[in-house]
Amino acid sequence: MNISVIGAGAMGNGIAHVFAQNNFLVALVDVNADQLQKALQTISKNLDRQIAKGTLTEEQKTSTLSNIKIETDIAIGVKNATLVIEAATENTDLKLKIFRQIDEAAPDGCILASNTSSISITKIAAVTKRPQSVIGMHFMNPVPIMKLVEVINGYATSKETIEKIIALSKQLGKIPCEVNDYPGFIANRILMPMINEAIYSLYEGVAGVEEIDTVMKLGMAHPMGPLQLADFIGLDVCFSILNVLHDGFGNPKYAPCPLLTNMVTAGFLGAKSGEGFYKYIAGNKDLIVSERFRK
Repeated sequence: MNISVIGAGAMGNGIAHVFAQNNFLVALVDVNADQLQKALQTISKNLDRQIAKGTLTEEQKTSTLSNIKIETDIAIGVKNATLVIEAATENTDLKLKIFRQIDEAAPDGCILASNTSSISITKIAAVTKRPQSVIGMHFMNPVPIMKLVEVINGYATSKETIEKIIALSKQLGKIPCEVNDYPGFIANRILMPMINEAIYSLYEGVAGVEEIDTVMKLGMAHPMGPLQLADFIGLDVCFSILNVLHDGFGNPKYAPCPLLTNMVTAGFLGAKSGEGFYKYIAGNKDLIVSERFRK
């Protein structure tokens, strides 16, 4: 079975890693050649971590990396695919453009999946000639570690496609959860309002960054507080998903908090930009609250 992964960012390289480690041949596709090289380096480092933990051998690392080929041309990258998984930026117009391209180039019978965390699978499928073969395959970050795959059925997704993706997810050692195609699906329909409410609590002065995260970690047994999690996801991504929920349901409860809007506008996007609710300093593993939110 040949897998093509479109997008070599954090999610794309993680998806490629997991498939390759499970002996699938993977074409990792990105228009940016530098991003592809960076993705291979990331995969190699993550495999080294597995070796250090004793869950992987050097031989398995070599085999995993040999299963991955890189490509900058989408048409070439998907021409022999059995399954294509799109893992590009969470932008509707970009995803629709990519799906038109892969629909034209991928073989008949190839399943087209999106790793989208909120965008309508039905809408994506509608720009293809094979809506019955379009499905959501939403992996969690970091992909090599997290067990969940949210499997999203578009309005026209066939039962055969659903069954194949559920079986494939299990083959990867993941736990698939089947859901239907409504804004935010399940994971983000529940998670993002919680994160947004945590930001509102900070915005309204109810509590500080550390206090909000500590309450949720110690009181609700969450491994990471909602503000730290938002930083890890990317505040721009949280903002985008909340807007999808807001637009999709037309309910003001999903509108992004004004503080989140301002932070994204100013470029404070969390860990990837170096600062969000916390400040991220290379080599420092301690959580440091951003000066903007210190008492």
